[in-house]
Amino acid sequence: MSFAFSDQHIEEYRTLGYTVFRQIVPPALLTDLRRSSDAARLIARRQNGPQTQRLQPVGNVEIDQQPFIDYAELPTLKDAIHRLLSPGHSHGNRDVMGILLEPAEHPYCTPWHRDWRDNVSGLDLNSWNEHMLDDQYFNQVNCPLYADSCTWVVPGSHLRHDLPREIERFPERPIATPSLDDKSDSEREYACLNYALSMPGAVQIHLDAGDFCLYRNTLWHLGNYVPYRIRATLHDAVDTEDFAAWRSQALSQATRRREEGLGMENPNA
Repeated sequence: MSFAFSDQHIEEYRTLGYTVFRQIVPPALLTDLRRSSDAARLIARRQNGPQTQRLQPVGNVEIDQQPFIDYAELPTLKDAIHRLLSPGHSHGNRDVMGILLEPAEHPYCTPWHRDWRDNVSGLDLNSWNEHMLDDQYFNQVNCPLYADSCTWVVPGSHLRHDLPREIERFPERPIATPSLDDKSDSEREYACLNYALSMPGAVQIHLDAGDFCLYRNTLWHLGNYVPYRIRATLHDAVDTEDFAAWRSQALSQATRRREEGLGMENPNA
């Protein structure tokens, strides 16, 4: 079935904080992207060890770049993004885009988080709060080259600050992941799954190869990975000039604040 944009995509993105363009990547391009991602996996593990879960940015890696160029120029995808957001939004910047990979040896999960607020030490939370509702900022992509159910979200959380039950679950910063030391792989897998399920309202997103999941990274979300399920997912931004400028300024400011002894702010303080 060929992809067709609809008003449902707009409604989902505004209310849930994510939507999926199903099978929007054509099979021939999917094949080419898989070939490049296979090479990237070998490079990532050689550079960073078997448990690494990403290679980023792809533009700095000696792999065939043409599939990523074709992905960035895909007319159907560009049109869908422009209809959902605006003609000023773009995807496929190889200086930003990465490839998310499965760990080679052991199950693993990230902490529950909202991007920037909960994973950039020194960030000024006033700046994050100022832009959290602005769709010129914080638009993120998972485009799986193989079926991918690693991402969990709390739908609608992009529209609000933390609820009391979320504050109670994660009162401190940085947010801790489950303890995985001295556990077997099966125990690690269960611990990560139970951690994902422990967030009130958590939903697992199921994507097929060639889907394009666009989401607000101000959503509560996490990634949960197992080594027996292959993963090669393009982790991209649907970017704007405003957000690129904000990122540069925010990172510089965060560096200065860390040098002054300021760490990660707690939004619940």
